[in-house]
Amino acid sequence: MTGGAAYNDRMSYWIVFLIIPLGLGFLAQSWVKTAFANGSKVPSASGLTGAQVSRRLLDSGGLTNVGIESIGGSLSDHYDPRGKVMRLSEPVGNSSSIAAIAVAAHETGHAFQDAKHDASFRLRSSLVPAVGFASNIWVIPFFLGFFAQSAGLIYIAIALFACVVAFSLVTLPVEFGASKRAMSMLTAQGIITPTEAPVARRVLTAAAFTYVVAALISIIQIVYLIGLTRR
Repeated sequence: MTGGAAYNDRMSYWIVFLIIPLGLGFLAQSWVKTAFANGSKVPSASGLTGAQVSRRLLDSGGLTNVGIESIGGSLSDHYDPRGKVMRLSEPVGNSSSIAAIAVAAHETGHAFQDAKHDASFRLRSSLVPAVGFASNIWVIPFFLGFFAQSAGLIYIAIALFACVVAFSLVTLPVEFGASKRAMSMLTAQGIITPTEAPVARRVLTAAAFTYVVAALISIIQIVYLIGLTRR
């Protein structure tokens, strides 16, 4: 490989694995923060906080065994299927804004996916251990193969990174499904009014976009890896 070709390969690596993800990630996070900030300015007519909404939805669906805990940070909210517990951040659990209610209901949607043995949710959960290992280790064979020009090592990196791609793709129906369930529960139980629903939907759409971006980035990266083996 000539010096110019090697330089081009290094530049393409930084573009695909650093510049593009940073750029798209920044746009996605900016949209989420803006949507949540705007939605946080709209108080709910119900007066219920995010934690109260989660409790009401869980109890009405028979999930009285699922607990609710506070967690630090902002937009760090999540459902833990192992502990059967909802963890809500202060801006969500203690706020009665439409944004807080929407996020809390979304995470509650994951609890229902777990309880109903949703196929996509179970598949994503089963991939967590493999993805945790693959996401940390794939760079080793990649760098070795990249600098040694070894297609075999890059194939190993591709196989490992494929777990990350699969996880990103499986995550999409899980997240979109939780948001759909959230909107359905909120409107069916009259927790949000018809005029409040568009605000909640904008918050959930922005949050879902981050997962779309993550999937898109992972696809771009694995296509790049595959391309390296053909040079």
